[in-house]
Amino acid sequence: MTHIHLERAGGVAVITIDRPARFNSLDVRTAQDFRRAGLQCARDAAVRAVVLRGLPGMFCSGADLKFIRGGGDAADLGYLRPPADGSRFGESFKQILEYIHSAISEIRRAPKPFVAAVDGVAAAGGFGIAMSCDLVLASSRASFEWAYAKTGLSGAESATFMLPRLVGLRRAMELVLLNTRLTAEQARESGLVTAVFDVDVFEAETMALAARLADGPPRAFAAAKELLNQAAGMDQLDAHLDRELRELARVADGEEFAEGMAAFFDKRPPRFAAAAAGRR
Repeated sequence: MTHIHLERAGGVAVITIDRPARFNSLDVRTAQDFRRAGLQCARDAAVRAVVLRGLPGMFCSGADLKFIRGGGDAADLGYLRPPADGSRFGESFKQILEYIHSAISEIRRAPKPFVAAVDGVAAAGGFGIAMSCDLVLASSRASFEWAYAKTGLSGAESATFMLPRLVGLRRAMELVLLNTRLTAEQARESGLVTAVFDVDVFEAETMALAARLADGPPRAFAAAKELLNQAAGMDQLDAHLDRELRELARVADGEEFAEGMAAFFDKRPPRFAAAAAGRR
């Protein structure tokens, strides 16, 4: 696994996203390896707690837009592309998100705690991946941002499912529609983050908490997680992930994402209204 590292120390497994040249975004190969690592940790009974992290100062920015703009991996797209469907970017998003969504489903079903260790920016898909974990630890330099709307996208990676359950519908609407970037402390106050630690002790505190979880009662934790998932309606997650994928792929093939992607690479604000008017 080139950009995903999996390490084990006693009952703790650590999954690290290591793709700094692309801000820890996921292309299809990285997404496949992410799913593979998540599946291994979820199914291995010797692993009793899992830490999901990025590199120091960097968590995850979601799907790799450069990969999307380039048309995805042509050798691996045949099963996603209906004949003569006229799509442009949606199929490339599907190629990545099928694997990310599968990993998220495993995280929620796993009979053990998953801990997101966010040291840096968690944006768009990175935001959704972090929110899918059972606990979220943040360094004092971490930040959390919806970010999908910056490129004209509707949200995926469980973000539209988890956000209203974590902060309530009104606050979720605020974060989505106004794209408020939250500091680590603001995210903790909103209920998105479990605890915040200074950068110099963040790794030590994260591993200490993971070790504490690994030393806990695994059967009791598994039962409690299952009960809490049931109470929170997590049995609807897989169906919601499917709809997130369909909606994002549909939106990605429209003029809003075309403008959003152009603006992203041109390093300018998007002009969504002008783009829509120019295509009438």
